Amino acid sequence: MKTNFTRITKISLILVYLVIVAGALVRMTGSGMGCPDWPRCFGYYIPPTDISELQWSANHEFSKGQVIIKDEKLWVAKETFTTGTEYEGSNWEMYTKHDYAEFNPVHTWVEYINRLAGALAGMAVFGMAVLSVSAFRKTRSSIIFLSWLCVFLMGFQAWLGATVVYSVLNPVKITIHMVMALVIAGLILYILDKAKNPSANLPVLKQDRLFKTLLWISLALTLVQVVLGTQVRQFVDERVKMLGYENMDLVLDNPLVAFYFHRTFSFVVFGINLWLYLRNRKLNLGYSKTTWVMWLLAAEIASGIAMYYLDFPFGMQSVHLVTASVLFGVQFYMILESRRKHLA
Repeated sequence: MKTNFTRITKISLILVYLVIVAGALVRMTGSGMGCPDWPRCFGYYIPPTDISELQWSANHEFSKGQVIIKDEKLWVAKETFTTGTEYEGSNWEMYTKHDYAEFNPVHTWVEYINRLAGALAGMAVFGMAVLSVSAFRKTRSSIIFLSWLCVFLMGFQAWLGATVVYSVLNPVKITIHMVMALVIAGLILYILDKAKNPSANLPVLKQDRLFKTLLWISLALTLVQVVLGTQVRQFVDERVKMLGYENMDLVLDNPLVAFYFHRTFSFVVFGINLWLYLRNRKLNLGYSKTTWVMWLLAAEIASGIAMYYLDFPFGMQSVHLVTASVLFGVQFYMILESRRKHLA
């Protein structure tokens, strides 16, 4: 049973990161409002593919909750009914969460895939919580508590996703949504580490107080960078809407102060992690993942340089965000390694 628990917990972690990847694709393609309602998409469980599905038509059956676009507004069917030859407003009520009423089939399906990935991750996390009861009921009740806490956080994350849509992509809510995804990934990593068999053949790591302190600092700096990066990304999205994709070279002509902090802060992040890497090698502490961190930082810096000097090559923003998320996970896992009781 513990083997099954470990397996589904790893699957949950992978799916949470897939949700982050899907979210990055949503941001890259500007598909955040591809589904203007929640949890359904234009009132459908499987979203429409053509604008004709969102228009009023005569002698057509509309289901309760189904959405149409009329007079540049969203209208929701009050009940299931069949239309006559003329539009009757009494059958419809205006959607009041926001006034965004546009349809782009590509954006709709990109956002739908993002939601589908979130639903799959939620199911996996729920399965993890259920298995935790039978696997650790008599030994580690804390794992059961943490697993069900993860279920709660997934539900909270889903609610945050809804508020992002209702706010028409409010930057602060997008940032909170992103940070919560990292919190969930970190919690699953913690559960995985806590569920390890103490007698398992784990690598022996040496104690070093400064190294452990630097680990926490590096993690905090990465989180700050993610928050700053999300703010910069929102600014870029707004500039692209205003200038168009044909003028990407003008997007950062007059950037936010957050952009300069984000760019300059990257030197601090790199310096702290280089210090960790060199100290690990000098003292032979045994933290092999410091090498991973340096490679991830190299990819992160390279993608940032490419965006600034090459006018945002396609997909580079997603690479930048996903790399930062993986970096956070690796750094947090090294902290978990440093806390193990079997350290030499």
